[in-house]
Amino acid sequence: MRKMLNLIGVHECKMDNKGRVMIPSALKKQLLPVLEKGFVIKRSVFQQCLELYPMEEWEKVMNKVNKLNRFVKKNNDFIRMYTAGVKLLEMDANGRLNIPKDLMSFAGLQSELVLSSNVGSIEVWDKAKYEETINDPSVDFGALAEDVMGSLNEPDHDLS
Repeated sequence: MRKMLNLIGVHECKMDNKGRVMIPSALKKQLLPVLEKGFVIKRSVFQQCLELYPMEEWEKVMNKVNKLNRFVKKNNDFIRMYTAGVKLLEMDANGRLNIPKDLMSFAGLQSELVLSSNVGSIEVWDKAKYEETINDPSVDFGALAEDVMGSLNEPDHDLS
């Protein structure tokens, strides 16, 4: 099993009217080790964007989901909603991914996109929505960083 894929960067690109997206070369280079296995694309749980997972990363997520007891109704409801609209994608011979129409509609994707690396996956955003989200004045990023990362200051952590 390969170590976790750590994708880096925010990449702008264009989508044609058929939903085809040319993956920017800097991102494509990072994806080379996992290209041949394809991708899974799905709706984001928390945002109006899509999540693109290399197959190996998706399998790790599904291994966690498959541990849920399906005789518990909320688990079953979660699995159904989490996997709603999930699609398999492969890069075509021209290095493009074709985003399905229903997912384009969910995320409100127009022609200008942002592909934002999110550790082992990539968020696919409409550019205007992405800019709105990261510049949201109601989010105090300093406080959020402290809440999320502030307790990680034990000596064995390599964070500064």
